[in-house]
Amino acid sequence: MPGYDGDPGPVPGPSRAGGNRWASAPATYTLVGINCAVYIAMVLRGVSPTNPNVDQLVHWGANFGGLVLAGQWWRLLTAAFVHVGIIHLATNMWCLWNLGLLGEPLLGPVGVVAVYALTGIAGNLLSTAVHPQIVGAGASGAVFGLAGVLILLLKAKLLPVPPEEIRRLRKSVIYFALLNFVIGGTTMFLRTSIQIDNMAHLGGFLCGLALGAPLVPRIGAARDEFAVRSWASYVTMTILLLAFGYGLAKSR
Repeated sequence: MPGYDGDPGPVPGPSRAGGNRWASAPATYTLVGINCAVYIAMVLRGVSPTNPNVDQLVHWGANFGGLVLAGQWWRLLTAAFVHVGIIHLATNMWCLWNLGLLGEPLLGPVGVVAVYALTGIAGNLLSTAVHPQIVGAGASGAVFGLAGVLILLLKAKLLPVPPEEIRRLRKSVIYFALLNFVIGGTTMFLRTSIQIDNMAHLGGFLCGLALGAPLVPRIGAARDEFAVRSWASYVTMTILLLAFGYGLAKSR
């Protein structure tokens, strides 16, 4: 059974202010839809709906260090949309939906897509650096990235949400991250068919924290300034990931 980035556990519920309508979180629903569409396409092409093999996962874009370092860098992104069966997909999409509905009113649709892509790549890149022999797939790295961003954004006192609600939501996201790091760590010591890739979790989470730090609202800051800081954060992280990938390729 291939190693993959795992199934995130309990997450905080969606923001009530944002509602559950498509218009309130188009990026979140789009990302969930793309993940589901990839899974359906895999099944229609003969891939097992519950237990795909390694060759099938690699064929559909899963992360594998040997191929990535040989030049197939696109796998760092496509792996964030490939899942190891219906249970893996369902749990990841549940977490993405909840965190996305909570985060999209703060980040905006472009921000959610940028965070998903960059943190998903970061998680798979760290996984490749630490254990390139493992085939990895799943959205968990990106989900942890969203959690990292939200932990910082929900620390801000300028959000138009009651302080008690902010503290509750932030505590829930922190518990989510800690719980799933522990769950991922236990598979290292258990002989199970499922091995959760905590390096993908860690890479996505750290990238999320780095992306979120410049986005915390500041007193007296204009809305335009937030947009500038957002793009600066995304561009800077893209450059850093490119540099890390280049250094990793040269070292191998």
